[in-house]
Amino acid sequence: MMLHVMRIAAAGALSLAGPASAAAPVPAQQEADGYTRYELLAPGSGKFRIIYEISAVAPGAAAYCNPIRPGSVATDERVTDRATGRPLKWSVVDAAAAARECGVRDAEPGLRFIEVTLARPVPAGGGEARVLIDKTYLDPKSYFVAPTGEIVFDRPLGVKRNAVVLPAGYVLAASNYPAQILEEGGRVVVSFWNVTPAQAPLRIVARLAQAAVAAKVLGAEEERAHQSRKIVYYLNPPETHSFALTHDYTETRPGVATYVNIVRAGSTVANPSATNLDTGDAIAPTFISGAAVKAAEPEATDIGPDTKAVLFRFRPVAAGESLRLRIAETYTDAGRYGLQADGSLLWERGLGRAENVVVLPAGWIPVSSNMPCTVETQPDGRVRLTYMNPRPDELAVRLVARRVR
Repeated sequence: MMLHVMRIAAAGALSLAGPASAAAPVPAQQEADGYTRYELLAPGSGKFRIIYEISAVAPGAAAYCNPIRPGSVATDERVTDRATGRPLKWSVVDAAAAARECGVRDAEPGLRFIEVTLARPVPAGGGEARVLIDKTYLDPKSYFVAPTGEIVFDRPLGVKRNAVVLPAGYVLAASNYPAQILEEGGRVVVSFWNVTPAQAPLRIVARLAQAAVAAKVLGAEEERAHQSRKIVYYLNPPETHSFALTHDYTETRPGVATYVNIVRAGSTVANPSATNLDTGDAIAPTFISGAAVKAAEPEATDIGPDTKAVLFRFRPVAAGESLRLRIAETYTDAGRYGLQADGSLLWERGLGRAENVVVLPAGWIPVSSNMPCTVETQPDGRVRLTYMNPRPDELAVRLVARRVR
């Protein structure tokens, strides 16, 4: 009888605790670093290939959902893990499944999604799961032949980094959005970075070239919208002349197994660290100087006996693989960061990346910036300024801030 009572009590406890198999709630879907390449297929077909790079960044997420635009028919889908180059499992699901499996919020009931099972859950602490979705869309309203015989690609683009590849033999006649014009394998590429908060109302017109034109390419231009580097500066109190930074970038070159960060003249570096964002694994630093810097980075210029650098070693990148790294360091640079005589903060630096972020010290607000930027207040109260530069040059930023009393 006692055993029977104990079994009833245990069953009651399980009932009160709820189903043992109840899954933890799926985190809200978060993504970053989106880039879309549109390759226009045969004129008159209404078809274009989409190669979409995206990173799932919600910690612990095991799936990612990509919406299929209404009015488009998707075929030839293929999904790849960008870290390993291996295929990923995927399926087409409705909005309810996207909410349940991927944490998609507020999706319209009729919307369809490509649900991707990630190679591994997104690591905590800023990790990423990098995905490549390759598909073909049939959408004659977006891609068509005009009565003049010209082809038109007319499509609002919400992703901020984009490239459109014209069919072979076609030349650009019109583009309403400021963009780089590049050449790749004899085809014209129109590439841009949308630095506004709105969609880009893109309209591209192209025509068939009357005759082949031989062009001498003097040097390959880098596609700015496809660059993968992002840097964030966290300014410490200006009296310290110091700031922490994180620098994210993707290594794709087969055989590369090191990253060398050369310290700018006039600066000192401390607390270096690196993280493999694909796995969350830490990478140990090594301090080097002089000839060792040149040996580690043979193409570097202006390397002298006093040049210092931080070296990070990782497993060589294999063909078809890539590696997403985050480098973190603290710099002290009295010549470019500190207090002015009137008590204001002055920070000056040349920013060469397309995406650059400066976070002011707690209690400080911006009063002057010579370069355009967006401004937001973080949840911790610190002010965050983002400098976007879609051009392949450098921003000479001069930022002044004052302490809030």
